[in-house]
Amino acid sequence: MEPTETPIFHHTLPLQLRFNDVDLLGHVNNSVYFAFYDLGKSRYFEAVKAQDIDWKKADVVIANVNADFVSPTYPSEPIAVQTCTTEIGNRSFKLLQQIVNTETGQVKGVCRTVMVGFDVKAGTAAAISDEWKEAICRFEGKELRKK
Repeated sequence: MEPTETPIFHHTLPLQLRFNDVDLLGHVNNSVYFAFYDLGKSRYFEAVKAQDIDWKKADVVIANVNADFVSPTYPSEPIAVQTCTTEIGNRSFKLLQQIVNTETGQVKGVCRTVMVGFDVKAGTAAAISDEWKEAICRFEGKELRKK
């Protein structure tokens, strides 16, 4: 993704805040964001593949996660996690996610994740399958494979 390109999120998952998500300062605790991002990733992958994913046989795993906390999220806010893929390489692909207030559009947090191919039987890194590459490009409606 070029730095000037605005990401388009084709996947949005509404989130329900729970009482225990809120810390003593009255806003959503930073650690909770990662659970939201994980939920967004799993539902995104199901949408990309148009099927349930058997996570015991998952051929992609997280290699790196970076999160920016942009603005506090309060218990009364309607929020969602948005997910898209920004780039696909031979052995990895990059996800971009954001937590947003669904009424105002205000971004609450941003997460960048690198997913890598994984051979479950061998327990080692592997190339990203063509099936994943094609499914992601089809879902995102554009070619994301690095040339």
